[in-house]
Amino acid sequence: MSLTDQLTSITRNHIVPKMYDNIFDSNPTLAKFKSSGRYVSQNGGTTIDIPLNYAQTTSSGWFSGTETLQTADNENITKASYSWKSAYANISVAEEDKLKNGGDLGVIKLLASKAMIAEKTLADILGTGIFSDGTTAKSIVGLRDIVATDQSVGGISQSTASWWAGNVDSTTTTLTISAMNTQFQNATIGSDAPDYIVTTRALYNLFYNLLQPQQRFLDKDMAKAGFTSLMFNSAPVTIDSHCTAAHMFMLNMKYLGLYYHPDRNMYASEYMKPINQEVLVSRILWMGALTSSNNRMHAKLSAITA
Repeated sequence: MSLTDQLTSITRNHIVPKMYDNIFDSNPTLAKFKSSGRYVSQNGGTTIDIPLNYAQTTSSGWFSGTETLQTADNENITKASYSWKSAYANISVAEEDKLKNGGDLGVIKLLASKAMIAEKTLADILGTGIFSDGTTAKSIVGLRDIVATDQSVGGISQSTASWWAGNVDSTTTTLTISAMNTQFQNATIGSDAPDYIVTTRALYNLFYNLLQPQQRFLDKDMAKAGFTSLMFNSAPVTIDSHCTAAHMFMLNMKYLGLYYHPDRNMYASEYMKPINQEVLVSRILWMGALTSSNNRMHAKLSAITA
């Protein structure tokens, strides 16, 4: 086995599995997708298509006896199409450094150090992408696109199709329990309500100060995963460093999906040497998309002053 094959094997079998866990376990929103079963494998397709039911059938109602029933069909199903997006982080090993760290153990330690940098880079790329607003065309669709009223999400305009808009409060500047509850209820139908609230550290601290000591219940599942969280209306309120300033998102994870291609789920490419450098290079690759199937089941406050 050649050295490049050995490095590739070490990276794929020993480093990438740990990197995968660390990326998700260090990022609460990514971890929430994973623990909720909303991190989903999608094998192929030019786009990721999510079917949508946006209206009831008009052929319905009460009837009596032998009354003629309506059979006319009406449009009530469409789809949102999300484009695949790709991210990468390099693991580069200079030949000089490899020689200085001679022996398998030394090379493994060197690769582990290089992989740690790639790991932190990918965690930041994915975490930032989840909260993006569409200004970076190569990024996945983000929550600021999805929980909005004037964006095109999955090829559908929220301005044209009001049923595709999220619930947005962009005028409230002071965080109150009442303002939070209003948005929470706006995204609630019956017992179907947001089950994950994510915000910045500054707004989390404001929320903490609004609560009486006896109201400061913690979410056990998030605590087990190593994240600090309080509860609001049975939903955990969590800090994510990638969350946009002044924002608090109230999400129903049932209607979100973080899709990935199984051949690009933190996949380590083979090590190669450029013709003009004494360096071995591999790339950790990810490809997928963040999707929503029902934007009105999400809400946000977007103008809170910390």
